[in-house]
Amino acid sequence: MLNLFIKPYCPYCARVIAANETIKAPVKWLDITSNSHIKADLLDKGGKTQVPFLEDTERGVMMYESDDIIAYLHVHYGRGTEPNVPKAGNVCPIE
Repeated sequence: MLNLFIKPYCPYCARVIAANETIKAPVKWLDITSNSHIKADLLDKGGKTQVPFLEDTERGVMMYESDDIIAYLHVHYGRGTEPNVPKAGNVCPIE
């Protein structure tokens, strides 16, 4: 299972979401702003509440950083088409 922890208005999360429109990996999107349990789960798994954060339970992989996540999804779940992703622009607000 692919779990991707996100915030809805984070430009780095938007990059991963846009890339996955091409990759079409079976991602479960987990909005950390919608539920305190999701945010606590992210903190427990990653040690911080930074997003995006990918957890691939099948391969035992966990990672931060949108570029790394996009590359990982493309290599392991892509169907050959290179995803076209927008620049990140502004940074996410810190809580």
